[in-house]
Amino acid sequence: MSTLEIRELEAFLVLAEELHFGRTGERLYVSQSRVSQLLKSLEARIGAPLVERTSRRVTLTPLGQTFLSSLRPAYEALRATVEEARAAARGMGGVLRIGFQGTIDDQLARAIALFEEGCPACTVDVAEIALSDPFGPVRRKEVDCAVVLLPVAEDDLVLGPLFSRQSQMLALPARHPYAARESISAEELADYPLIGIQDGAPDYWRRAQAPHRTPAGRPIPAGPRVNTLQEGLSLTAAERGAMLLCRSSAAYHGGGRSSIAFVPVEGLPDSLLGLVLPRATSTPQARAFARILDETLAESLPGLRA
Repeated sequence: MSTLEIRELEAFLVLAEELHFGRTGERLYVSQSRVSQLLKSLEARIGAPLVERTSRRVTLTPLGQTFLSSLRPAYEALRATVEEARAAARGMGGVLRIGFQGTIDDQLARAIALFEEGCPACTVDVAEIALSDPFGPVRRKEVDCAVVLLPVAEDDLVLGPLFSRQSQMLALPARHPYAARESISAEELADYPLIGIQDGAPDYWRRAQAPHRTPAGRPIPAGPRVNTLQEGLSLTAAERGAMLLCRSSAAYHGGGRSSIAFVPVEGLPDSLLGLVLPRATSTPQARAFARILDETLAESLPGLRA
């Protein structure tokens, strides 16, 4: 395709997101009239209108909707192919941005070190992801891949290697009667408000991290909702509720906190982490890191592979 044809497709894709010619022009660094020209040229190639435009609104025609659903993955795949070829030509240079929830454990740290050793021209940046937004940074391309708590059931994301299977702990105010226990049962979660997660994450994911019912069906009182683990622990210390977290996070955050006790919970599924990548736009650096992480895990945990 010529440069003009690619620009037509880019203009249509951005317009389908913005539904506004002015904002589309701003994103593409062209004038509003240029966006109109590109769209008309594309519609002429196709032979039918893709967009309905009035003085008040812009909408896609039924054909435009169908064209968009087919064009977007094809365009992203083409762009990913070009990026992969460019990265190969540079010897896998550039930047790999890894997001993570919780803490960077030994397995993840080893995989990062092996990636840096094998791809010395590539810089690795790591960034913590808010508890309430596990998938947003990948979708917004703020990171190339992310280590998140399971479950993951997102059509536009690929779930890679799974690791860090751990039992769950309950963070409780130190003065709570259960704080001195060696463990509690999952059914006893119904006895105290459980701190939940804000609405940025899908409902199924938030329910997995802060269930509404015990395994036997007893309702669990809902406590306040938080964006980050630190917010949840602060509310726990203030006796506003209790919070579930994995054993390694409890160990990491437990030091020096006399106001919080961490008690094992029996009868809940183990906590598990997984690496997620965008399905259509994953970078060659992210795919290479996923392979290295999978190989690292295979050496230490052969029974836990994605």
